[in-house]
Amino acid sequence: MEEIIYYIGVIGSFALAISGALVGMNKKLDPFGVIIVAFVTAVGGGTLRDTLLEGRDVFWIADPSYIYFILGGAFFAMIFQDKLDRFRTSLLLFDTIGLALFSVAGVQIGLSFDLPYIICVILGVITGAFGGVSRDILVNEIPVVFQKEIYATISIIGSILYIILYHFECSRLINQMIPIASIIVLRTFVVYKEVTLPSIYKNDEVVDEEEW
Repeated sequence: MEEIIYYIGVIGSFALAISGALVGMNKKLDPFGVIIVAFVTAVGGGTLRDTLLEGRDVFWIADPSYIYFILGGAFFAMIFQDKLDRFRTSLLLFDTIGLALFSVAGVQIGLSFDLPYIICVILGVITGAFGGVSRDILVNEIPVVFQKEIYATISIIGSILYIILYHFECSRLINQMIPIASIIVLRTFVVYKEVTLPSIYKNDEVVDEEEW
């Protein structure tokens, strides 16, 4: 399983690095700033996950090869930024791929530590979604996971699906591909159909405390 987690991790790191670099370039950051945003996007969720797990080293410190894939993703985005002309579409694609791969990787790591299923789901969401949270905070935007846009919820669904398939001892390929594909399809669907979570505020405005 360690080898599978590694391959999922490096592909996810590459994808999220591209996502972060695209945001950095959209904010008109210099190349160093773009690389920093790309790096934080790629390692944010996994670093938090590994910090929470006793006895587990932070993945990119224990294996620096991740750094090369992250840098590769950042430079790829900068070199081919003219090809990635449809910014929103490109950002959605790579952010969604990273979300799917890292959510599955987080669940797998939790299972390798023999943790309860609910904790494995939480680790999947942390790994998949919190890189994007770190990215948005770094560029001074409200993270999408804290807004009406459905993001972390899709990670939860994919993580739970992985747990169900794992519990019923499905083949390793099915156990990985179905949750990954489900997250990608669901995320793409809710973005293009503009499906959002219901607002808890009156007229979509923050309710003053005196009104409660």
